[in-house]
Amino acid sequence: MPELTALEAWRLALGWSRPQAIREVAAVYRSDGLLPPGLTPATLCRYEHGQEEPGDEYRLMISRAYGARPDQLALETRHLWCSTCASPPPLHYGQFQREETNTSRRGSMTTASGLPAIRESVQWAVSEAPDDLPALAALAEAAVEHYALNYSKHAPAILFGEVRDTRNLLSNAIAAAEPAIGQRLRRQVGWLSALLGNLCFHLDDRPGARAHLTLASTFGQSTQEPALTAWASGALSMVAAARQDWDHAREHADYGLQHAPAGLRRAQLLGWALLPTLAALHRASEADDVIAESDSIMASGVGLPGRFGYDLAEHRLHVAEAYLTLERGDRAADVARQSVAAAPEQTPGWVAATLVLALAEARDAPEQAATRALGVLDLIPAPRLRATSRHRLVRLGRLLDSATVTPAAELAERLRALPEPIRPDGTAA
Repeated sequence: MPELTALEAWRLALGWSRPQAIREVAAVYRSDGLLPPGLTPATLCRYEHGQEEPGDEYRLMISRAYGARPDQLALETRHLWCSTCASPPPLHYGQFQREETNTSRRGSMTTASGLPAIRESVQWAVSEAPDDLPALAALAEAAVEHYALNYSKHAPAILFGEVRDTRNLLSNAIAAAEPAIGQRLRRQVGWLSALLGNLCFHLDDRPGARAHLTLASTFGQSTQEPALTAWASGALSMVAAARQDWDHAREHADYGLQHAPAGLRRAQLLGWALLPTLAALHRASEADDVIAESDSIMASGVGLPGRFGYDLAEHRLHVAEAYLTLERGDRAADVARQSVAAAPEQTPGWVAATLVLALAEARDAPEQAATRALGVLDLIPAPRLRATSRHRLVRLGRLLDSATVTPAAELAERLRALPEPIRPDGTAA
């Protein structure tokens, strides 16, 4: 087709939108320990139509992402590429480069091989030593700890499959266990169910989240694990709040607080479950009391890591969102900045806090708010973008709908191209 340049034709052959192509190139930069440039779909469009030329470094990066040689993309470089001293990458439409990157970047053990290896160890224990149930119980506890501590390092759809398979392996062993060991195993099945519920919520499957979390709460009560009961109840409050069912959100929050151990667990239930409900119901005075109590606990405690833990960054996030709901924009922005500063960059907590800050800035600084959101979309691949952050992006897009600044228009285009976390056929995006 003469109207298509080689660069555009190759992208279309990959089935990528321009925003997706930008994310793939950004992933190559990050794999080399480099910060991706702020390329926009409009700039890529100009590259594709010959209206502008990328620099030599970007020519190489886009070639690696596309799985092509620069000359095949009509992107011959002047300095960085030499056909006589560098072997061309194989033509696998990007797959070879992405697989090679995943296994070579720092931390690849956890993301590439460590995750399925946990489930495989449980499977070996079940098949090779079926009578050594105390060892299996200890292994189950270690598996839950691994999944919880590394929760944010994995795309939700991938982690869901591993957690589900591990839970099934443990379920098959419970029937043969004596009561004490059976209780330990059932307790870990409960925690795994809690993880499945949270993963469903982050995949925008709210009915599934409710089902798994209800089971987790049941296991918490039957195995006398108050921390599990409290956490599952807090998560159920979150699910109810997402569908604006404030009566049940408050009921779950109160039930969780009844079972939450003193200290950090109580602060977690106050900030994560009760505070959003009070703010949504505009009970400002009660919300302020909850903020004061939970702030006091956080000031004297040490944060717990992982999905079942709670720390200052997450607490500040919930307080910022409560202030935003109560229409206290300046206070929301200040607290959101605290959360951004406390969260490791590019983690889901950092993404959430950055988007809450953008929401707080949207009215008075729409260009800055849109630029923050675009930065998130440049850094975070779609499969790793949780449904909660997607909803924040949609809210921001609506707030900026009438803004005339260029970043707002670009954000609207990027959001239209953003794939859903789960496709209509039920597969993960």
